[in-house]
This record gives sequence, structure tokens and C-alpha cells, in this order.
Amino acid sequence: MLLPTRSFAPMSNQSPLPEKQAGLHQLYSEDPQRADEIVWGRKVNPLSRRGFFERLGLASMTAAIGSEIVFADKMPSGLIPAALAQSTEPFLIPGKEGLSVMNDRPLVAETPAHLLDDAITPAKHLFIRNNGLAPAPELLDADKWTLEIAGESCEKPTTFTLKELKEKFTHHTLQMVLECAGNGRSEFNPPATGNQWTTGGVGCPKWTGIRLADVLKHCGIKKDAVYIGYYGADAHLSGDPKKNAISRGVPIAKALEDESLLVFAMNGEDIPVQNGHPLRLMFGGWAASTCGKWVKKIVIRDREHDGEKMKGHSYRMPHYPVAPGTKVPEEDMVIIAEMPVKSLITFPKSGITHPAADKLAVRGQAWVGEGAVASVEVSIDFGITWQKAQIEKPANRYAWQQWRTEVSFPKKGYYEIWARATDDQGRSQPMVLPGWNPEGYLNNSCHRLAIQAA
Repeated sequence: MLLPTRSFAPMSNQSPLPEKQAGLHQLYSEDPQRADEIVWGRKVNPLSRRGFFERLGLASMTAAIGSEIVFADKMPSGLIPAALAQSTEPFLIPGKEGLSVMNDRPLVAETPAHLLDDAITPAKHLFIRNNGLAPAPELLDADKWTLEIAGESCEKPTTFTLKELKEKFTHHTLQMVLECAGNGRSEFNPPATGNQWTTGGVGCPKWTGIRLADVLKHCGIKKDAVYIGYYGADAHLSGDPKKNAISRGVPIAKALEDESLLVFAMNGEDIPVQNGHPLRLMFGGWAASTCGKWVKKIVIRDREHDGEKMKGHSYRMPHYPVAPGTKVPEEDMVIIAEMPVKSLITFPKSGITHPAADKLAVRGQAWVGEGAVASVEVSIDFGITWQKAQIEKPANRYAWQQWRTEVSFPKKGYYEIWARATDDQGRSQPMVLPGWNPEGYLNNSCHRLAIQAA
């Protein structure tokens, strides 16, 4: 849950455009009533001075505090809740550490590369990508959670409790990469719309759950089944209960893979709230947008799923190369499927100073949507020469692979370390930005970091 201060210009100029991050105390010190409206969506009744909450505003405050505010209607306006009054940070996401917040409505936060050095990504370092507003805590009771299986191609529509799912179906634990399709978007020029990810929209925890195939087969899959789609408990940003924040899916063949899971645990513990507790989907090797969070309903479709963010340009690429800045017709866009081969340097941290006479240990992660990573190479001369790194085998299909090497610097000065992965089909990361596309998806150009050899 985000402590929901937001990026706003100082109140003195009343600008609606994000210019800087302002903490709760700064916002409330400048104009308490306006801070209420900015942070929570609360408006002041001039007659009572108590103010009233818009529905989503009260939900935001409830989510930040972690429980129902019993006397919310009696709470004075312009008052920082005592539970949050000691906060000194503009953004605080409980259970997370070191993430860089890019957006707070919806909440989007990425992980700096050096915090992704673990073989298994800790919960505190897994990125967040929301499309709507996370459900309020009181709606996330695992003991009351249900999942409905329905759709045109479902023979026996059924609603399960989470307890029934855990008891009825075999549990499986797999380590799998979760990556936002827009990871790396900030490098596109002309700039693509959307959250300006650098490299941190990725992680590889261990997921525990049940096979989606087992659940779907239990409910019966008709012969005309083509796709599955999901619906989650997150609210649309508009607050309209008739609208879905996101409702995507995958072809039935992908849904029936052994690695396609309905997961209820991450790294042996409850999934963090912002990552989908108490139940989410995991489809290895495909964009994170297919892996619905807070999932409440899955439909077996006799056609390509047509939910929110399945049409138009959402999570789609041109099916032919286009020049930067081209306006691509919707009919020429195709749905993103598998993710490309990619690597990340996780040690050292970019910008360090290192003795020129000493070798420098370099390591990182490499992954690919389908298949395996065959090799990783690094360069310190802007790609003129490359040296091979040692690479570990993946823990299982769809897990990333750790790699390591050492580099030497011929003399003192500025260097860049570049990393390039190649998969088992011979596909390598490009040194420069791959084909431009309107939404800035699937950037898998080489990761690089800066080193000063002293």
C-alpha cells in the first residue's frame, strides 16, 4: 500500500503538472484543505468544516492505514492521520525497500538494478505495476476469497474458495521471471507514452500455487476453447464499478502449460498486497500484464479475449518494422506474446570508482521468454570486443540465469560495462535500441553501467 502523497508542484502556483515530489508534511503545511483533496480526494463542506470523502478517497486512506477508519465521517479536515504523521518520506510502500516510484495513481515502482542481485528476488525488491487501484485491505481476506471459473467454453461453471483450491489441487513451486512489457521504455525516442521504466520492471521470485490447467480441466474445457481471460478485484481509476482496470489473458495452449499457475505464495510466504495477494496468475515467459493480480474470475473463451487492455495499442506491437514516430493503425498491431532475450548487470552498482590496477568482479541475471540463455558476454570498449561470462543453469523453465565474470582496465579513466545475452536459438540483445514501436514495448538492448577506474 502506498502512503499516497503524490508528485505535485508547490501549492503556491497551483499547477496540476508533476514537478517534484512533496511529502505529506509539506502538502499539509502549505494548505491543509487542498492537501486533503490532493492526497485523499476529500472535499470540505464549508458549513461543517468536517469535509466529506469521495468513495475512492476514503478507500485510499483506508488502504494506507491498513484498516477501516471507524469514525471517518467525524474526522476533521486538514488533519494528517496519526498513523502516518511520523512519516518523513514522500512515498512509503509497506513491505518494499529501495524501489523508485514512477507513478502513484496507479501505483508503479521499479527496482534499481543493484537490488536485483539475488538469485531469488526478495519480496521487498519485486517491482509494482498496477493498472488500477489496489483493493482495500479488508477485501483481501484469504479465508473469504473466491475464484469463479466461467465463460462460453466452460462446461461446468464453478466457484471455488481459496481453501478449496488449495485442498483440491496439487501444489507446485517454480521460480519464474515476471517482467513488464514496457521495461526499458525510457530509452525510446521519440518518447513512447506510459510509465518510463528504465531496467527495474523485472524480478524472479519463487511462486507456489496450483496448475491453472488442473482447475480448468476440472470445470471442463469445450472443444471450441480459444483463450482464457481474467478479472481482478482492483478498481478502475475512475471509480466506476462497471469498468475493469485491466482484463487480459492468454491463448488456451499457454493456459494449459505445466508452468501456468494460480499462485497464492511467493518465496514461501503470502504474496505482497501490491503484487496480488491472495491469488494471482503466473504465465512464465510472457508479459506481466497477462499475470492477473487479485484474480476473482477466469473465463474460458471461444474467441480471443476482449477485456480491458486487450484491444487498440495496449500490449501490442506493429507486425512490421516502422520508422520512429509512425502512427500505426490498430489493425496492424499484434498482441505481445513471449518476452525477448535480456540481461542485467546487478553488480557492481553503476557509478562506482574502482582501482585501475585491480580486477573488478561483474555479475548479473539473464533470461528469455521461451527457451534458455546460451551465453552472456561483457564489453568494456563499447562493444568492439567481448569476453564470455560464466553462466548458471536455470532453476527450472522460465527462471532467470545468474552469470559472473571479471574485467580488467588498461588504465585509469571512464569506462562503461556492457552486457549481452544470446539465447539457445541464436538471438542476441542488440547494442542499440531495437525497433521503435508506439507504446515502447520489448526494449531488450544491452544493459550498461558506468565505472571510474582510479
